[in-house]
Amino acid sequence: MSSVLRAAVVGFGTGGRVFHAPLIAADPRYELRMIVTGNVERAADAAARYGDGIVVGDVDALFARASEVDLVVITSPNETHGPLAHRALEAGLDVVVDKPFALSAAEAREVIEHAEAVGRRVTVFQNRRWDGDFLTVERLIAQGADGTLGEVRQFESAFEWWKPEIGTKWKEVVTPGKGGGILFDLGPHLIDQAIRLFGPVDVATGVHAELDRRRPGSVTDDDSFVTLRHDNGVRSRLWFSAVSPWNRPRFRVVGSHAVFETEGLDPQEAQLKADLPVDDPEFGHGHPDGLLRSPESTSAVSVAPGAYPEFYRLLAEALTSGGPLPVDPRDSLLVLEIIERAHDISHA
Repeated sequence: MSSVLRAAVVGFGTGGRVFHAPLIAADPRYELRMIVTGNVERAADAAARYGDGIVVGDVDALFARASEVDLVVITSPNETHGPLAHRALEAGLDVVVDKPFALSAAEAREVIEHAEAVGRRVTVFQNRRWDGDFLTVERLIAQGADGTLGEVRQFESAFEWWKPEIGTKWKEVVTPGKGGGILFDLGPHLIDQAIRLFGPVDVATGVHAELDRRRPGSVTDDDSFVTLRHDNGVRSRLWFSAVSPWNRPRFRVVGSHAVFETEGLDPQEAQLKADLPVDDPEFGHGHPDGLLRSPESTSAVSVAPGAYPEFYRLLAEALTSGGPLPVDPRDSLLVLEIIERAHDISHA
């Protein structure tokens, strides 16, 4: 492998254009070698941003030139994630798969086993582990029972917006069997965060779900709720909605001493969409303070800056020195097991 990791990004929709390509291009440990898209407008946009010759029209053309890259980043529609990961591994390449890792836990497990069999690395882009508000929650919980919050008993996390009409994006118009629906869209983020904070869940007994279709003509869930009972006794309550006229707190952590709440979303996605350079001093900053409330007082807590570039920094270290991956793919395998269980018990 070369000292600089040569990367190809498959897909130039929101995932490729907003997240992966800018993060890779800004990191000197990588060379953004190819962007795969068959969309004429997206191809023109990619060429304007990253130079003529970077666009490859389809994945067959990419794999025909596999010797020119070290890493494939898969950010195409959900149903392609597993098959393309297998193709990349067969070509001798390391792989980043955008969430969800695959359409099923069985498919994800096959990808992990394939990577182990051929001696390559596969990881999943769980970028919201590096949201600033989540990093702040993580820091407060890490203080333990003697810390500011005390013993944590309940965790609430919500990702909601107001979009009462079905749009044209594929994930809104395909069934869960093809990776559609808000649980497949947002569940990989919120479930992953909960597991990272509080550890595993018994999938057979520790999951409750209510997956609803609220919008006229909907073929998949757009207003959903999942409860997890972690093995350590903490309960996580997670909301996902496209039809919320007003939002809950983004995070609410209930401890024996105090409650911590944050409002609003991490600013990094909006900053990337606005083409703010990753190395700009303002990148990752701007989240409102959180509030720490107890029977005695209410105080503001500064929210840490977001740090999406950390994913690719840690990945470079893993691929060049053999260290741990930024996200263990088995974490995302558990997330998929929970999503499958939620669909099974909700009959959405």
